[in-house]
Order: sequence, then structure tokens, then C-alpha cells
Amino acid sequence: GKEKEQPSFGLGGGVAMRCSTLLAILAGVLLYLVLGAVVFRALETPREEGTHMHLQDKRRDFLLNFTCVGSDDLEMLIQEVVDAVGAGVDPSSNTTFVSQWDLASAFFFSGTIITTIGFGNISPKTEGGQLFCIFYALVGIPMFGILLAGVGDHLGTGLRKTVAKIETLFLKWRVSPTIVRVISAVLSILLGCLLFVAVPILVFQRVEGWSLLESAYFVVITLTTVGFGDYVAGDSGIEGSDHWYKPLVWFWILLGLAYFASILTMIGNWLRVLSKKTRAEVLVFSFLFYHVLSLPFSLHHVWFYPLLLDGRTASPRH
Repeated sequence: GKEKEQPSFGLGGGVAMRCSTLLAILAGVLLYLVLGAVVFRALETPREEGTHMHLQDKRRDFLLNFTCVGSDDLEMLIQEVVDAVGAGVDPSSNTTFVSQWDLASAFFFSGTIITTIGFGNISPKTEGGQLFCIFYALVGIPMFGILLAGVGDHLGTGLRKTVAKIETLFLKWRVSPTIVRVISAVLSILLGCLLFVAVPILVFQRVEGWSLLESAYFVVITLTTVGFGDYVAGDSGIEGSDHWYKPLVWFWILLGLAYFASILTMIGNWLRVLSKKTRAEVLVFSFLFYHVLSLPFSLHHVWFYPLLLDGRTASPRH
């Protein structure tokens, strides 16, 4: 007889995704990337061009007003400034040297390595620093992953207890279990958004002097571990708070990542349970539908229609 096709298994031990499904997802991701490229290009290019023209005007005005400075000398100065900025030095400051590698900033930088956020506002420039960063990341990232899983598990336990109480309350009111799960998920997400998104947005807006949009942008970019580095908490230089502010921000990142990881895990578990229940219900319905069709047509209205309307098995009427 014809041999059954054996399912292939992925690296995680689960059933591997079909090639057609994988290609469809790949096509969707590529289309999403193209969409992002087109939108960002349309939004950002005009401002970039305007800034470039403004810089050229300033350069030309400077050379006209200070005729003793040659164009080549100005280019050399600009290059020195660019190199200084790349090395992490603030060229606008004429005061005593202040290192950006103070203990709090270095702690925060180390935290951005192991969380894989990598803001990029400061980075090692020496060969020794870059070499150490490689091994530090290789050891620290798995270590943080274990910590994140542990913190997420504890947060998830508390969350599950709270959700269980909410579900019990709604079930007493005879609400559908599926609706109860949806309500619980929404409430959990709203609670997380309040504690780890809304409140930090207001705090950063006040402390850093950002607009509401800039603060929201920083919070979302940070908790999604994108971390562009154009906005970084603590870079505005809060007087007398360097020793506690940046470490506190890092602990917010830890708790925020752990909470939303536990939320995603909980929702994933619910979806798996719902998927299994749905498949079982479809199988039962298909079985009943197949056997009812084999009955004489005159019996369909007394056997099958009550099943459809009531959602429960109806006995044939005699």
C-alpha cells in the first residue's frame, strides 16, 4: 500500500512548518518591510533634505563672514568635531572633562548589552573594550534570559492568581468561558500598559523634559528591545541623580520585559487550549453532520436542526 508521509520535525521538537506556509509568511514579512521603507522614506526624507540645505547655508555664511578661515580649515575642524562625537565626547562643552563612562552610565550600558537593547549612545571604542564586550555579551545574554524567565514566572504566578479570581467572578455570572478568557487577557494587558508604559511615559516626560510623543516613543522602542539610541534616559543630565536614576531605569526595563513576556506566554497557552477545543468541536460536528446526512430527509428537521439551534445533542423524536 501507499506509505504515509511522515511529518518533519523542527529544531524545537515540534512539527516543522510547511514550505508553502513558510513562503507565505516570508512574502508577508517582505511586503511589510517594503511598506515600512516606503512610508519612512516619504516621512523622513524631506526633513533630512531641509537639514542638509540649512547646514550648507550656515557653512557658506560662516566662510563669507570669517574670510580669514579657509574652506579646507573649516572642513578639518568639522571632521575633528565629527570624530569627537563618534568617540563619545560632547563638543559643545568647554568645561572640565566629564567621562560618560561613570559607574551609573557603565552599569546602564552593561544592562543594554545583556538585554540586547543596545541603544548605541555610548559604545566601546578601544580594542580591549570591544573584545571584552564580545565575551561579556555571550555570557550575559543567556544569564539575563534565565533571570527574565524567573522574574516572568513569578510575575506570571501572581498574574494567574489574579486572573483566576476574575474568571471565577465572571463564571458565577454565567459568562461564557471564552469571553472570560478574553476579558482576563484584556485586563492583564491594560494593567501592564498602565504600570510599565503609561506611568513611565509620564515620568520620563517630566524628568527628561521630552514631549509626550517622544516619551512614548522611547518607552515603546525600549520595551520592544529595538533601542535606536536617539532618546536615552539619563542623557539629559539630571543634577545629582546619576547614581540612582539609570540603574532604576534598567530595573524598569527588566520588570517590563518580564511582565509582557509572561502576558504573551499566558495568551499563547490560552490560544493553544482554545485551538484544541475548537479542533475537537469541529471533529464532533463533522462526525454528526456526516451521520445525519445518511438519515432520511424527513428526519433532518426533527434531529439535526435542534442540534444546530441549541448547540447540544438532541435525541430523535418518535
